[in-house]
Amino acid sequence: MALPAPSSDLLEAARSGATGQELLDIELPARFRAAYTRKDEVGIFDGQTDKDVRRSLHVGDVDMPELAPDEVVVAVMSAAINFNTVWSAIFEPVPTFAFLEKFGRQGWHGARHDLPYHILGSDGSGVVVRTGSGVKSWKPGDRVVISPSYVDEEDHGSYDDGMMSETQLAWGFETNFGSLGEFCIAKANQLIRKPAHLTWEEAGSNTLCAATAYRMLVGRHGARMKQGDVVLIWGATGGLGAFATQLVKNGGGIPVAVVSSEEKAALARAQGCEHIINRNELNLGEEGMLNRKAGRILGEAIRNLVGEDPGIVFEYLGRETFGASVYVAKRGGTIITCGSSTGYKHEYDNRFLWMRLKSILGSHGFNYHEAVEVNRLFSLGMLHPTLSAVFPLDEAGEATRAVQTNQHVGKVAVLCGATAEGQGVTDQALRDKVGEKRLNLFRR
Repeated sequence: MALPAPSSDLLEAARSGATGQELLDIELPARFRAAYTRKDEVGIFDGQTDKDVRRSLHVGDVDMPELAPDEVVVAVMSAAINFNTVWSAIFEPVPTFAFLEKFGRQGWHGARHDLPYHILGSDGSGVVVRTGSGVKSWKPGDRVVISPSYVDEEDHGSYDDGMMSETQLAWGFETNFGSLGEFCIAKANQLIRKPAHLTWEEAGSNTLCAATAYRMLVGRHGARMKQGDVVLIWGATGGLGAFATQLVKNGGGIPVAVVSSEEKAALARAQGCEHIINRNELNLGEEGMLNRKAGRILGEAIRNLVGEDPGIVFEYLGRETFGASVYVAKRGGTIITCGSSTGYKHEYDNRFLWMRLKSILGSHGFNYHEAVEVNRLFSLGMLHPTLSAVFPLDEAGEATRAVQTNQHVGKVAVLCGATAEGQGVTDQALRDKVGEKRLNLFRR
C-alpha cells in the first residue's frame, strides 16, 4: 500500500509526466491548497461601494472530497479567472452558497458540495490523477482541459442539448471543488484533451469564454453566422470579445470591434480586425452608451466603416449597451446575449425591435460537444489564446481583483500546480508553426 504523501509529491509526479501507475502509487492527499470564499462572510460588503474581492477570497488548506463513480480528480496545473469568480467573491447577485445548499439536497453526491467554504474556478488544465469506478474513457496521466458545463447524463434533456437540461450547472460557480486549487473534482464528461502545443496557463484559460462565443456565433443554437455577416462585438479585447473576433474572422464574417482605448484598438487590429470603434471617441457625453442618442451615433459610425448595419450584435455587457444594440441591428438582425456585466435590467425602445423584425436570442454557456469543437480549433492552431497576465495561487485574490476592476485584456490565469510559466508543451513543432507572436499577442 502506498504511503500518505503531501500534495506536492503528487503534483510533482503529475508535472513531471509520471505514468498512470506511478500516479496511482502515490496516495491522494487528504488536504490540498485552494482559493475559496467563506459562508460566514456573506454580507461583509453590505452598504459598501468598493466590494474588494481580495477581502473575501482566501487561500488555504481544504479537505479532499470523496470521489463519485462518474468523477475524476485532476491535479490542476493552471486555472483562469472568469467574471463568475468575481460574482462569487462579492456574493452577488446571490451568494453562491445558496446554489451549494440546493445541490446538497440531491443525495450524497450533492451533499459533498454543501460546505462552509466554496472552492471557485470554472476554467483549468491539468493531469488526471484518479478516476471513479464508472469512468471509461479517461485514465490517470491524461492531460486535459476542463469544460465548466456540469451536466447530469441521466437527465433526458442533456441528450438533445446539455444546456437545455434542467439540472445543468456551472462548475466552480454552482458547484464546489472548482479549478482554483492544487486539485479539483470534475465529472468525466467535462474533460477534453489538452491542446499539445499550448502551455498549461494558455490551455487552461480558453474554454469558458471561447466555447461561449462559439455557441453564440457558430453553433446551431446561436446566431449561426455566415460568410459576409457584419458582426458588432462589444468589448472586443475582453475574454469573450477577443474570441468572438477570431471566430468571426475565421468564419468569413466582418467583425466590427467596439473598444474603450487606443491600446485596445491596436490589439484588435493585431487580431486582424479592420473595423474598430473607440467608444470614448463617439462624443456621447457623461451618459456614455446610456445616452438616448447613443444608438443613432453608433449606427452612423458602423455604417461609415462597413456601409451597412450589423446583422448580428454580440452582447454580454447588458444594461449599459443593450438599448444601442437593439437599435443598431439591421432589419431582421439578431442580438445574441449571454450576460449582463453592467447590469441585468435592460431598457430599449421596443419599436426598433418589432417594427424592424429583429430578434433577441439568449445564449448560456455551451454543451460538451461545443466545448470539444472549440478546443479542436485551438489544437489545430486556428484559434489562439488571449492570455494577458499570470498570477500564483497565493495571489488568486489579486488576479480576481484585476478582472473585477477591468485592469486586464483577454484572460487572466492562476498557476496552481505548475511551478512556472511555459510548462506543459508537448508539441513544439506546432507551437513553432503557429508562432510565439500570435500565441502571446495579449501579453504585455
